[in-house]
Amino acid sequence: MASAPAPGSVLRVGLLGYGLSGSRFHGPLVAAEPAFTLAAVASRRADVVARDWPGVRTGTVESLLADPDLHVLVVCTPNDSHASLAEQALRAGKHVVVEKPFTLDADEALRLDALARERGLCLTVFHNRRWDGDFLTVRQLLNQGRLGTLYSLESHFDRFRPQVKARWKEQDVPGGGTLWDLGAHVVDQAVQLFGMPESVGADLGRQRPGAQGTDWFHLVLRYGTLRVLLHSGSVVHAPWPRFVLQGDQDAYVKHGLDPQEGQLEAGLRPGHPDFGSEPSANHGRLLTSGDTVTTAPGDYGHFYRQLAAAILHGAPVPVTALSASQTVRVIQAALQSDAEGRRIAVTARRAPSGRGEDEPAGH
Repeated sequence: MASAPAPGSVLRVGLLGYGLSGSRFHGPLVAAEPAFTLAAVASRRADVVARDWPGVRTGTVESLLADPDLHVLVVCTPNDSHASLAEQALRAGKHVVVEKPFTLDADEALRLDALARERGLCLTVFHNRRWDGDFLTVRQLLNQGRLGTLYSLESHFDRFRPQVKARWKEQDVPGGGTLWDLGAHVVDQAVQLFGMPESVGADLGRQRPGAQGTDWFHLVLRYGTLRVLLHSGSVVHAPWPRFVLQGDQDAYVKHGLDPQEGQLEAGLRPGHPDFGSEPSANHGRLLTSGDTVTTAPGDYGHFYRQLAAAILHGAPVPVTALSASQTVRVIQAALQSDAEGRRIAVTARRAPSGRGEDEPAGH
């Protein structure tokens, strides 16, 4: 177990895995936060790690788990290994970040939450799109009541990728397919805005030639009179708006994805004045008033800043295990809905500690 860090200490971080999430998100975001230093990466791609992070050592998962000098381990491996590796890291005395989706079973997520609390360790899940600028803007509009009574929210995460790629995310494996990948983002955002739905109805598809995993999904989450529609297609030439909200006083339409992923890939980092800002041409608008709504700056850097505060000063973690388990529970209900051809009622579970559901995440 790593020795307890003192306030003001630099926390040593190890990445378990160095695929897209490790290289594009976690490595750069860890390096951008002064409270952390990227110390080690478990990867067979030692040459790639050395190119990206000179001086950072590579090793095996087992060697990082056993390293007493590492304070934090980030699990960014295939989805079906998240729960097992998170448990091993907690039992090794590490604070843990898990890439989304947290687990493939909501009850398993709650067991990991209980283990982290028993060990006095921070456990959090990288639901980074809680800090997308467009999502923060939607939250602001709803908090301000500018749309009046809301009757529907549509959230699209469409792409044009007609060819199936040879990678685990597109295979028929536990945790594969776009529902666990992109769906984890849009479901989490819906739950953060409105809480757990009364029921979930889902239609899942495998449309492309050779598709093994889900590559098309359409979910309807019911909240009384409100309907939340979550959709993703893999062969969409001109994407639909990212968000469409319809209220009795006004409607909001927003095109384009948050720019932060592309900025990270291009080498831009949190702290740069342009990071998280999107071009004015992509700002949304209110249809009745005709007003343009400036998109709030996105801020993925908030995640690791908040994690540092949690570890060093006892602040809340950026994403609780309980709230991440709610997203998993909705996805499980969607899988059941598609398999059985009916709406599935969703029952929110309480954490083993007896705590109720999380409040929607703030910024």
